Amino acid sequence: MKTVLITGCSSGFGLKIARYFLARDWQVVATMRTPRADVLPPSDRLRVLALDVTNPESIREAVEAAGPIDVLVNNAGFGAASPAELTPIATVRELFETNTIGTIALTQAVLPQFRQRKAGVVVNVTSSVTLKALPLLAAYRASKAAVNAFTESMALELEQFGVRAHLVLPGRAPETRFGENARAHIHGFNHEAYADLVKSVVARMGDTSAPITHAQDVAEAVWRAATDPSSPMRIPAGADAEAWAAEVR
Repeated sequence: MKTVLITGCSSGFGLKIARYFLARDWQVVATMRTPRADVLPPSDRLRVLALDVTNPESIREAVEAAGPIDVLVNNAGFGAASPAELTPIATVRELFETNTIGTIALTQAVLPQFRQRKAGVVVNVTSSVTLKALPLLAAYRASKAAVNAFTESMALELEQFGVRAHLVLPGRAPETRFGENARAHIHGFNHEAYADLVKSVVARMGDTSAPITHAQDVAEAVWRAATDPSSPMRIPAGADAEAWAAEVR
């Protein structure tokens, strides 16, 4: 029976991914900054661990407690929206600490066991905004694009050990709490120089007829990356993400 460790499982994509793997008889190590076992179905194949990807000691303890794993899914992260000119540097640092450096640090902590066993898969959940430039997301997009670049180079290094690395790129997912959580990191929307742009972007975001991403789409894409050795490096997840990926081919 194989084991997957997933970060950011308290809600959204991470929670759905954990449920998806549990339903397919995998051992699941679901990690959260504040552990809550009640959000997942009871199972003797489930362990819920505390993990803050910005804390080296928390990473060390979680990896040690998890024991041998077969797949690492780096899903933890948060969003932020702001005109590039007005994004607080503190927010930029926080984005990169969580979305980028946290992903790299946890991956580095897990890779030695994969390399030694000559088996394992790293799946990094980034974003389809890395495929297409959008306004007001410069810092967030940069933090995710950095993970893309890191993953693609890392994959070339790991090939010799039989270890795979893949990217899952979700689109906009209004059903999750991602947008709600990002509201705490919105800056500059009331600046007169950007007021018209903000108004048009917010109107587009509210278009209920536009294609979106569902958490199920992301879970299916992560499953494909984890279990199908022939899956591509980049896997768009969601109707909008797939459309954007087709545009840039």
